[in-house]
Amino acid sequence: MSLLHMSFYSAFTLSILGLAFHRTHLISALLCLESMMLSLYITLSMWPVETQTASSALMPILMLTFSACEAGTGLALLVASARSHGSDHLHTLNLLQC
Repeated sequence: MSLLHMSFYSAFTLSILGLAFHRTHLISALLCLESMMLSLYITLSMWPVETQTASSALMPILMLTFSACEAGTGLALLVASARSHGSDHLHTLNLLQC
């Protein structure tokens, strides 16, 4: 395994571990999700270069678009929860309330 592969795998793994263990604030969960998407975007962008294929760059662009939509939706939820509950702590959010 090359150093490039190892760095992308470790970035993705650290993002998953950060999402799993540091779930106190909604903004930290959103940052972990965004770093996961960024590491996947870089990996998908580098994949045609490593395999020497002449494929289009459609998949990384689609992933970047979905990542931007996810970030916008997450920030909108962060603002809405901060306005309604007063903070972005995840333990104050109750999914059973209407």
